[in-house]
Amino acid sequence: MIYGIGTDVCDIRRIADTLQRRGPRFAEKVLGPHEIEVFRDRSARVEARGIAYLATRFSAKEAFSKAIGLGLRMPMTWRDCEIVKAASGKPEIRLHGALKAWFEARGLQAHVSVSDETDYATSFVVVETRPAALPP
Repeated sequence: MIYGIGTDVCDIRRIADTLQRRGPRFAEKVLGPHEIEVFRDRSARVEARGIAYLATRFSAKEAFSKAIGLGLRMPMTWRDCEIVKAASGKPEIRLHGALKAWFEARGLQAHVSVSDETDYATSFVVVETRPAALPP
């Protein structure tokens, strides 16, 4: 059963402007431990790829916060929600800390899709309740 749906569109130029104004502290505020490593690696190779990565993660976290119905208030925090890639390349949501505990206590699971073009990043998240285990 669907618990919530969230979507977000992010202007990559706005993320680039914010990053330029605030420096690496902005990325460190938004990205979790794994994400910050990927961001630094991509930025070192091609700055635009790092910025697009940051924008997709920003967008996905906004969409996730809408899908769970909390917005950006506790236990939802930027860094406790990470968007990571499975071995197949599929994006997945990895939660930490109080947000993970809150999410698991409700028996929820999330699905995320991210995309970006030159100027925009977009994300779509569906959160659903996990099906009850079937009796033996």
